[in-house]
This record gives sequence, C-alpha cells and structure tokens, in this order.
Amino acid sequence: MDLTLKVWRQKNVSSQGQFITHPAKNISPDMSFLEMLDVINQELITKGDEPIAFDHDCREGICGMCSLMINGIAHGPEAGTTACQLHMRSFKDGDTITIEPWRARAFPILKDLIVDRSAFERVIQAGGYISVSTGSAPDANSIPVPKKDADFSMDAAACIGCGACVAACPNASAMLFVGAKISHLGVLPQGQVERYERAVTMVQQMDEEGFGNCTNAGECSAVCPKEISLDVIARMNRDLIKASFMQIAGKKVAGKK
Repeated sequence: MDLTLKVWRQKNVSSQGQFITHPAKNISPDMSFLEMLDVINQELITKGDEPIAFDHDCREGICGMCSLMINGIAHGPEAGTTACQLHMRSFKDGDTITIEPWRARAFPILKDLIVDRSAFERVIQAGGYISVSTGSAPDANSIPVPKKDADFSMDAAACIGCGACVAACPNASAMLFVGAKISHLGVLPQGQVERYERAVTMVQQMDEEGFGNCTNAGECSAVCPKEISLDVIARMNRDLIKASFMQIAGKKVAGKK
C-alpha cells in the first residue's frame, strides 16, 4: 500500500504547529497503525530528520496511551478499537490519512502527537479510590454482590483513560471518563462509604481542570475503545443530585445511600 500522511508536527507546548506531509510507501496491510508509524520514523531517522513523536506502551489495547485522532475520528474508523489495534487493512491503497493529537484545553500538546493527560490523574487523585479497609482479597470476595451490579462495575472499570471521549466531544467533556471511574466503585459494597463524597470531589476536580460540560451528544461513547455506555454519566449525575440534597439537609455526604 502507498499512502500519504498529513501529520501534525509541533516542536513543544509553546510553539506553533502545522501539518506536514509524509509519504508512506510499501506499507503492509497487516501492520498495525503504530507499526506503520514506526516504519515512517525509521525512514525519517535514516534521512537525519526528526521522527514523529507519539505515545505508546503496551500495544495491546490496555494502557490507553495511543491517543491519535485519525481522519477526524478518535483512534480511527474501527469501533471498539484502539489506535495500536487498528490495522492498515482498514484503509485503501492511495488514501490520504490525517493524524492529529487530542484537541482539548485540558490536554495541552507537548510535542507532535503527544498531549499532557495528567488532568485525568488529578481527577483520580481527587476520589477515584477506596480508602476504607476492606480486608484481604478473600475477605472482599466474601461480600455478596448482585451479578447485575458486578457486570455494570466491570464494564465501567474497563475504561483505560485514553481520553478519546474528551477528544471526540464537541465540548471537550470528560464526563464519560469520570462517570466510569465513579460508577465502577459506586455500585460495589466496598465503595459505598465514600460514594457521594467521591462523586462531588471528582466532578469538582474535573471542572477545575477545564473540561467542558456534557450536552448528551453521545460522541464520547461512540468512539470509546471499550464501548462504555452513557449510563455511567446518568448514574454519576444521580449521585451528584443526591449528594446535593444530603448537603442541603445538613447530613454527612459520605456513607449515605
């Protein structure tokens, strides 16, 4: 396959970026998208040019590092697929492929296709954990959990924090990410003690980071590589509403159902 790549190149966070055209010749359709970029980078290095900077780690669809906007779609054209799992057979010989970083105020571009997603880490630090003692693993497993709740929790916990939801949202909202992190703990018995406090503190941190508001466009769920449902946003909003009523009534937020 012979392709034409239009890649966003930006030296650092303070410099102006622009699209640079890079030819990609003799690309195997069995290559992953990141393997294709590896080939292009090897050619650039051989010629003495600066390679394209992009994030990657496990290349197994788990780590969430491969944050690429491909032809205007987060992670590319295949549903439920990360950029590292996207194969070049998804494109046609002669195609022009535009590759950009995530575009969001809360995700400043560090270099080329790499953005700073530490805002997600600060949201997690605000409450995305269980601090109460739940005993050892066997003790925790002895607590009965309805299958419906266990399945919902596991589906929400599948979030890899890639940021595709933010990149796809017209408002750069992080509600799907935050909703998933709140929901996967909030339906479990171990997460009840801090359930409402968690919702309040994580959403407050999300707002402080500069993410936009949710207007139910649904783009976030559509591009999520783990296909997380909008139900997590609805559940997060219910917890927030209940937390606000509890605060108005003068009750302690944490530990109430």
